[in-house]
Amino acid sequence: MFSPSQEEHCAPNKEPVKYGELVVLGYNGSLPNGDRGRRKSRFALYKRPKANGVKPSSVHVISTPQASKAISSKGQHSISYTLSRNQTVVVEYTHDKDTDMFQVGRSTESPIDFVVTDTISGSQNNDETQITQSTISRFACRIVCDRSPPYTARIFAAGFDSSKNIFLGEKAAKWKNPDGHMDGLTTNGVLVMHPKGGFTEESKPGVWREISVCGEVYTLRETRSAQQRGKLVENETNVLQDGSLIDLCGATLLWRTADGLFHAPTQKHIEALRQEINAARPQCPVGLNTLAFPSINRKDVVEEKQPWAYLSCGHVHGYHNWGHRSDTEANERECPMCRTVGPYVPLWLGCEAGFYVDAGPPTHAFTPCGHVCSEKSAKYWSQIPLPHGTHAFHAACPFCATQLSGEHNCVKLIFQGPID
Repeated sequence: MFSPSQEEHCAPNKEPVKYGELVVLGYNGSLPNGDRGRRKSRFALYKRPKANGVKPSSVHVISTPQASKAISSKGQHSISYTLSRNQTVVVEYTHDKDTDMFQVGRSTESPIDFVVTDTISGSQNNDETQITQSTISRFACRIVCDRSPPYTARIFAAGFDSSKNIFLGEKAAKWKNPDGHMDGLTTNGVLVMHPKGGFTEESKPGVWREISVCGEVYTLRETRSAQQRGKLVENETNVLQDGSLIDLCGATLLWRTADGLFHAPTQKHIEALRQEINAARPQCPVGLNTLAFPSINRKDVVEEKQPWAYLSCGHVHGYHNWGHRSDTEANERECPMCRTVGPYVPLWLGCEAGFYVDAGPPTHAFTPCGHVCSEKSAKYWSQIPLPHGTHAFHAACPFCATQLSGEHNCVKLIFQGPID
């Protein structure tokens, strides 16, 4: 985001143009240690005071490493494709006054606008484990937005480093296209999925694709880092839509357009829903004590009035310590209302408004984590196969990244109203 002084350059006395927002899956509104600087759970892309986009200009085929260094150190953006020890193709890029470029990656160097680290399931992040084992590229991808309406946003694999270079080494998958221009893939790839029907109540999951360095769309490789590229998908593009998912092999990002966010529920709306559900004074059907969802800024601490639920049947209770079926399955409990056996967990409100496909009341919980959101949102995320590791896919809770389980990955909650 810009400081007010920068914003004024965009349009005097007006809000700067917003292209959209990237929201990282697995964080329920903020990072565990708080959002700081370029490291946060969501990143808004605004029109820059001055265009910083680039576009391809000249191509050089070089036979010595020294010559390739000389070209890539000219202060111009360039992409180097190393074909062999004695042949490198360097594509120089020139300034593009019509686009803004935003870069995403693990690196904290200045060319990266949005610093993304590995999402640990359940949001139990540990900086040490992330840095040593991360599979997210330091310069993972770049998003290029048109500076004029309709402000189209496109995604490309790889980002320019501090010397304004993208370097695809000998081992990276790369090739020359029939029209003569070079292209390639990053080590673990940048995958994108555009939902069918936009990001609405009617949305259905799309197909995961891989995006190349030049923004072409390919079918997935056999595994993330396989040498052989997938097939070119000619009728699809790298244009991001509202609800597009971007997977960087270690973190998945949701793209929301400015227009999509304008029609989406807000944090205030979710807070109003929380107050509404608490005002109805739901009760524990056994202890008869009143239950209440904790405030959004207390979203990680189990409180005394916290609602708990049996996830096999959906009956909501207050916390109690009975119903254990065995010592081995600590979390398997028998519901006192219907005798169904299953996990018994505290319920948490899904606070990240960007993940909601509608503004419906919080009636459904993901299993087994207990995050609560609207029925349509729960059902949408329950059927999305998210990349996991190098070749697996599974549905996960968008609020905490826990792998979903159970019959439908989510359950309808059954609240008991006050007796009086």
